[in-house]
Amino acid sequence: MRNLRSLLCLLLLILGCLACMPGGEPEPETPEAPATPPLEWAIAIHGGAGAPKDLSDSEQLAYKLALEETLALGRGLLETGSSGVDVVEAVIRKMEDQELFNAGRGSVFTNQGTNELDASIMDGETKACGAVTGVTTVKNPITLARKVMENSRHVFFAGEGAEQFATLMEVERVDPRYFFTQRRWDAWQRVLEKEKAAADRGTVGCVVRDKAGNLAAGTSTGGLTNKRWGRIGDSPVVGAGTYASNDSCAVSGTGIGEQFIRNAVAYDICARVQYGGAPLDTAARAVIETVLNEGDGGVIALTPDGTIAMEFNTPAMFRGAATSQGRFEVAIW
Repeated sequence: MRNLRSLLCLLLLILGCLACMPGGEPEPETPEAPATPPLEWAIAIHGGAGAPKDLSDSEQLAYKLALEETLALGRGLLETGSSGVDVVEAVIRKMEDQELFNAGRGSVFTNQGTNELDASIMDGETKACGAVTGVTTVKNPITLARKVMENSRHVFFAGEGAEQFATLMEVERVDPRYFFTQRRWDAWQRVLEKEKAAADRGTVGCVVRDKAGNLAAGTSTGGLTNKRWGRIGDSPVVGAGTYASNDSCAVSGTGIGEQFIRNAVAYDICARVQYGGAPLDTAARAVIETVLNEGDGGVIALTPDGTIAMEFNTPAMFRGAATSQGRFEVAIW
């Protein structure tokens, strides 16, 4: 009887061990989600703030297509390893050549019925920069601004001096009539009837982080409709409408230039990042929402790690952003 009891206990022990053993096919392992590739490059563009709310569907489509084409150009150049400065110049040149934007070909008219163009560019690696204002025959002011940066010991040329430098640098020139577009002329006529400055905040800009990790920024504009007496806005003013430093960020602004100059908007954002330790979106939002007044404009900004901020306090801002990690988007509102 004792042997039988021992045998029964042994059998129960064996059955218990078998019950604890995993049975059947092993559970399939859950595949890990693919890791996000490290960021190689990033770009943001803008085509001006303050777009009217009554843009037709066809007008909205035209702007979005133009933004997409421009952003795709920048993406392609960055993917092949172009420098940030090269990309900024190429992207802004493309926008200057389109009638849609208030820069280059599509520039607005001054109070005298002429077109006076401004631009600036900055290299975040070296802090080299160049700017021009009040040019009337230079097809692509952003290219002349780069020539100032790279081929002179100066930073800023204005008016006739900028035109003479353009001749020396052999940049492409055009007859001033090249800048005539009917819709800009009509807009100027409407402003003249009201005898006040228009709220045209059109500008184009680009900020880039290239594969080498360097930042660059550039801005180009035709200024304000009906502007007077050699008025200069923020777009050619380094620190106001354009700034880039690998130590902080790259910024391009669009809006009421006088406000951007008074508040050194582009530099303020970068200083908050570098010296205050603020995240880029926090810094940009603070300046746009608390330093500027509602309706003053907006900015695009970019840090060395590829973080992008696009902030504005106007009803809209034509804008777009792309990164090597697959982001590609354009927007108006």
